[in-house]
Amino acid sequence: MNNIQPSLKLPEMDTVWQQTLNWQPDAKCKAQFQHLYKEILEGNRQFNLTRITTPEEFWEKHLWDSLRGVVPQLESLATPQQVIDIGTGAGFPGLPVAIAFPNTWVTLLDSTRKKVNFLANLIPNLGMNNVTTLIGRAEAIAKQPQHRQQYDLALVRAVGKASVCAEYALPLLKTGGLAILYRGNWSDEETDALLPKLKYLGGVIESIEQFTTPLSNSIRHCLYLRMHDHTGKIPVPQWIYKD
Repeated sequence: MNNIQPSLKLPEMDTVWQQTLNWQPDAKCKAQFQHLYKEILEGNRQFNLTRITTPEEFWEKHLWDSLRGVVPQLESLATPQQVIDIGTGAGFPGLPVAIAFPNTWVTLLDSTRKKVNFLANLIPNLGMNNVTTLIGRAEAIAKQPQHRQQYDLALVRAVGKASVCAEYALPLLKTGGLAILYRGNWSDEETDALLPKLKYLGGVIESIEQFTTPLSNSIRHCLYLRMHDHTGKIPVPQWIYKD
C-alpha cells in the first residue's frame, strides 16, 4: 500500500464526503478503498470489469455514488443488516457499502460466473469477512427459501428498467425491507409506469431523491421502495420527491 503510484492514488475528498454525505471514511476504510481500486485495475486487464479507471472517476462513480444511495440508511447500517447487491458486476455498490459499514452482511449476486469468481477471490484479498458471493439470476434466487424474504436492504444499480429491478428486488426483502434503485435520469412518466408493478409486488415508493455528483455535476436519482406486504395488499402509495 505504501508503493502506490501517485497517478493511481484515490483522492482523499474528506471535505466532500462530509459536506455531501455527512460521513467520512476512517483510515481503515480509506485503505480498503485504495486496495479495492488496485485490485479492480488489475482484474480489469483480464475480465474487462469497468470502463471507470481514473482515480477521480473511480472515486465519484464507484465509491461516492455507491454510498450516496444508502445515505438515508446511515443510522440503520450501523446495526447488523442483511444486504443483497443484485447484478453487482465488479462489486458495486455492494463492496463499498460492506467496507464502509462492517456491521452489514453483504451478498454480491450476479449471473456472470467469471465476475462472481473474480469477486470471490477479491474478498479475502481485501481482508473482508462480511461479504459473500452468489451466482444466479435474481428471479431464480428469489424462489429459494434461504433467500426469499430474507434481506433488509436490496441494492440495484445499472441492471434494467425500474419495473424489472423492483421485480428482482422486492421478493428478496423482508416485510419492511427497502430496495434502493440507482438511476440516472428519472421522470414522472417512469413513476407512473412503475406504480402498477409495485402494487402487484406489495411495495410502495417511499421517496425519490435527485442529486448532483460532486466532481462531474451529473444528475442522478435514487428510488427507495419499501416492501409492505408480500400478499400484494398494500395501502395507497405515498411518496416524496426530494432534491
